Amino acid sequence: MRRAVLVSLLALLLAGCATATPAPEPRELAFAAAPEAVLQETLGVLADEGYVIRRADAERGRAEAALARWPGYRIDVTVVPEGQGARASLSATRGGRPLPPHLLDPLLAELQRRLGLAP
Repeated sequence: MRRAVLVSLLALLLAGCATATPAPEPRELAFAAAPEAVLQETLGVLADEGYVIRRADAERGRAEAALARWPGYRIDVTVVPEGQGARASLSATRGGRPLPPHLLDPLLAELQRRLGLAP
């Protein structure tokens, strides 16, 4: 009985030490294009950059891609309608840890170029 109490107490103490990994901060950009086109072009940009599209749901405007080579980034994509266009939101992780959102800027710039919306 005493041993069970000690094991339970130790488990509770160790559980208190665990910290949750913060959610990655997304990088967002609005486009004057249809959500379907934005999602399709986003998947094309990711595939051309060496990402493997692991999941994609056009109805929900969501996708997940993983870099097929080192360092193994994972990118989550969400595209939602906004006014007459769409808003794309990208967030990245590596090994379950969030990456700085500015690393996604080149992908968003290429997406703008492909959609013909680059400044």
